[in-house]
Amino acid sequence: MFTLIVMIVILALVFDFINGFHDTANAIATSISTRALKPRFAVLYAAVLNFLGAIVSSEVAKTVGGKIANPANIDGGVEIVIAALVAAIAWNLITWYYGIPSSSSHTLIGSLAGAVLAGAGAGALNWEGFTQIIAVLILSPIVAFLVGAVVMFLLKHAILLTGNRSRSKLSRLFRSLQVVSAGWLAFSHGGNDAQKAMGIIVFALVAGNYQTDLTVPLWVKLSAALAMGLGTSVGGWRIINTVSKKIMKIEPANGLASDLTSSLVIQTSTAFGQPLSTTHVITSAIIGTGSVIRFKEVKWGTVGRMVVTWMITIPISMAIAFAVYKAVFGWLF
Repeated sequence: MFTLIVMIVILALVFDFINGFHDTANAIATSISTRALKPRFAVLYAAVLNFLGAIVSSEVAKTVGGKIANPANIDGGVEIVIAALVAAIAWNLITWYYGIPSSSSHTLIGSLAGAVLAGAGAGALNWEGFTQIIAVLILSPIVAFLVGAVVMFLLKHAILLTGNRSRSKLSRLFRSLQVVSAGWLAFSHGGNDAQKAMGIIVFALVAGNYQTDLTVPLWVKLSAALAMGLGTSVGGWRIINTVSKKIMKIEPANGLASDLTSSLVIQTSTAFGQPLSTTHVITSAIIGTGSVIRFKEVKWGTVGRMVVTWMITIPISMAIAFAVYKAVFGWLF
C-alpha cells in the first residue's frame, strides 16, 4: 500500500508540473502579447506567484478530495486515484502537444469520476457533488465572458470621458498596470489549480487509511506548490501562442481588462471552495473583452475549436480513466 501511495504522490506532482506549464501559460499570455512583460521574466514571475498562491488555502482541495466520492467508503480507492492520474496526465500532454488550451480541471475531475465508476460503480459516485462541480465548470467561463465585456465597456468609456486619447500614453499606462494584474492572475491560478492535485493526494491518503479527514498536510501543500511553480518556470509556449495570437490581437487595454476579470472570477470561486477551469475563465475573459473592442476581429473559428475541446474533455477523460482502471486493475477486483 505504501508503494502505491508513493506512486500517487509522484503522479500527482507530475500532473501539477504539467499543469504549471500547460495552464499557467494562459495567465501570462496577455502580458507577453502586449509586451508588458518579457517572456522569460513573465514565466519566472508567474512561477513564484503560483507557488505563493498554492499554499494560502485548501478549500478547493477538500472539495476535490471529498465531493466526487467519499474516499473512506471506497474499496480500491488508491487504485482508482492511480487510474485517474494516468488518464489526466495523458490528456493534458495530448492537448499541450497540439497547443490546445484545454482544461486541466475538467481533465482531472472527469478522470476521477471515470475511475470511480470503473472501480466502485455508479453508487459510489457522489452525483450531487459531481454535478455541482460540473455546474461551476460550465458557468464560470460564461460569467467570465460577460464580466469581461462589462469591464471592457466601462474601461473604454472611462477613457473617452477623460479625454485622453493618446494611444501611446494609454498603452504605457495599461502595460504598467498589467505587471500587477498578471501577477494577481498567476497568484489566483495557483490558489485554485494547485489545490486539485492536493485534493487527489488527500483522497488517496484517506482511502489508504493514512489519515481520517480531508485536512491537507503541510508537506502536500508545499510539494504541490513547488511542482506547479517548477512547471510554470518551464513555460508553455504552445499554449501562449494560441491564447495570445490565435484568438484575437490582444492590446494593453483588453489585456488588462482580461487579467482583472479572470482574477476576480477565480478568486471568488476559490473563496467558496469551488474548482474551476482557469483556462476557460482566462480565455473567455479575453473573448469577452475583445468582442467589445472589435467583435469581427475575434477569430471565432479558433474559439469554436476550443469550445469543442472543452466540451469533449470531461467525457473523454472519464472514458480514458475507465479504460485504464479496467485494463490495469480490473482483474484484481
